[in-house]
Amino acid sequence: MEKLYQIALTNVDGVGSVFFRQLISYCGSAENVFKAKTEKLIKIPGIGKTVIESLKKKDLLINAEKIWHEAEKQQITLYFSTDKNYPSRLKQLYDAPSVLYYKGNADLSHFRTIGIVGTRQATDYGKKTTEQLIEQVKPYNPLIISGLAYGIDIAAHKAALENQLPTIAVLASGLDIIYPSQHQKYIDQILENGGILSENPLGMQPMRNLFIARNRIIAGLSDAVLVIESAAKGGAMVTAEFANNYHREVFAVPGTLANKFSEGCNKLIKQNKATIYTKTEDLIEIMNWDTDGNNSTDLYKKNVLDLSLFTNEESQVISHLRTYGELQIDELSWQTQIAINRLASLLLNLEFQGIIKAMPGKKFGLK
Repeated sequence: MEKLYQIALTNVDGVGSVFFRQLISYCGSAENVFKAKTEKLIKIPGIGKTVIESLKKKDLLINAEKIWHEAEKQQITLYFSTDKNYPSRLKQLYDAPSVLYYKGNADLSHFRTIGIVGTRQATDYGKKTTEQLIEQVKPYNPLIISGLAYGIDIAAHKAALENQLPTIAVLASGLDIIYPSQHQKYIDQILENGGILSENPLGMQPMRNLFIARNRIIAGLSDAVLVIESAAKGGAMVTAEFANNYHREVFAVPGTLANKFSEGCNKLIKQNKATIYTKTEDLIEIMNWDTDGNNSTDLYKKNVLDLSLFTNEESQVISHLRTYGELQIDELSWQTQIAINRLASLLLNLEFQGIIKAMPGKKFGLK
């Protein structure tokens, strides 16, 4: 029953993945969020009348049951951020999707993953680079992740299929709505040795903001993100930004000054936000794939803290220390917007749990 309440909570207007966790943190469970009295809900920071009114709508749970049964009918697996089997790379993210809808055979915690993104108006150079890259990494058997869009995305999926590598298409819609529809013809092949993934419920049409949210999933699932071709602004650049924030490796393929779809890649390299990609050997070396004898999935499970076990504020602290390294308490307070007195108490508690360490100069870092 708790799962149904979690699905319902994701469909409340104004409740994103971060606020979803905050509500559960304050109330103890999604079910308790819906059953809480208005007097209790109004005390939760950030909540407004619109959210409280939405929580009282009876049709939310009814719709959640419909989504659950339709997912079962279509053999769609649901991963909840509160579960142990939630994809390990995403579980560490502060803004991890609350619920994931997945259909396919590939392991979302595959031992090596590469996200490949780029412009929808890919040149022959960009497509060829994508094909050569995937062909050359085949011996390392990575999972290829992209967004099923025109241009570089579909070139990556097709090259993965041709090289018998698993590939995941992350959608900005429900799994029952393939966008663009012209790429429906590739879905059966993708499902055979890969899968399709979304945080959106069935029936959800693709919208602009959903594409941005989709890009963070591509970045979060990837050990490395490669930007093949991109204008100075666009979805690929957003994905690269997410990847940098998540401490993923970012690579960019340099291009000619005359090609506007190389401007983004050249910009990333110039600003030291991406490593220049000139040959596959560079990627292999930087990712330590030649020397890594361990299963990366096991390494993630061993080294990544499960943020669902912590309160919302504790998760904020852990996420910021993971992202920015050692921080002084006043800087950490400013970044998390947690009052210093409250933060000092949180830090002491996390130190007792063996999660963080205190250092000279009022600095704190993860152990």
